[in-house]
Amino acid sequence: MDARTMNRRALIRQSGLAGTAVVLGACGRKRVAVPPPPAQIPAGTTERGVASWYGHPYHGRPAADGEIYDMEQLVAAHRTLPFHTRVSVRNLSNNKTVEVRIIDRGPFVGGRIIDLSHKAAQQLEMIGSGIAPVEITVLAAPASGVPAKFGVQVGAFGDKSNADRMEQSMKAAYGAGRQVQRAGDPPLWRVLAGAEPSPEAAEQLARRIREEQKVPQAFVVRLDP
Repeated sequence: MDARTMNRRALIRQSGLAGTAVVLGACGRKRVAVPPPPAQIPAGTTERGVASWYGHPYHGRPAADGEIYDMEQLVAAHRTLPFHTRVSVRNLSNNKTVEVRIIDRGPFVGGRIIDLSHKAAQQLEMIGSGIAPVEITVLAAPASGVPAKFGVQVGAFGDKSNADRMEQSMKAAYGAGRQVQRAGDPPLWRVLAGAEPSPEAAEQLARRIREEQKVPQAFVVRLDP
């Protein structure tokens, strides 16, 4: 065997050992589960639908984020945007705009996407009609280190025992259920089902619930702490 052949074989052996070391090193590394990133809402995100407004009897009561709802402040309710997200709302009928801060959850009526305060509705000139076609544009959303979760609101009950039964039914059927009390006189208990990582996954669950439980008013909502 000449020197060139020996050198060639030595190189092949070295390459093979190096490759084996790389494979073994890769196999030896422990896989670490990386949690999904928090669901952030980019500025500029838009949504179109119908806006409504709300005043009494909610005026002066705690909103879903805990602060007292003042219908003469520029605030609003949205089902899935994080609390304290700032959005611009444009009335597509007259091109009037207003900037509001999300502090509450709602509206829970089909086809509607945002519930505005009385003052915000005044600026959009929609008090008389009560509703208006709008475009929402996210201006700024708060950062969060916690991955967002979404569920499905299946009902709101004035009788706590009815809410308890619905909650247990949702847990048995879909693996997760919870109640959120809405302050008032009398109070309401909102019942939520599921805990999904995205609005899209929660919407799939909502469709199942509408079909299987015959609950037409099943809406996707953010699960707030």
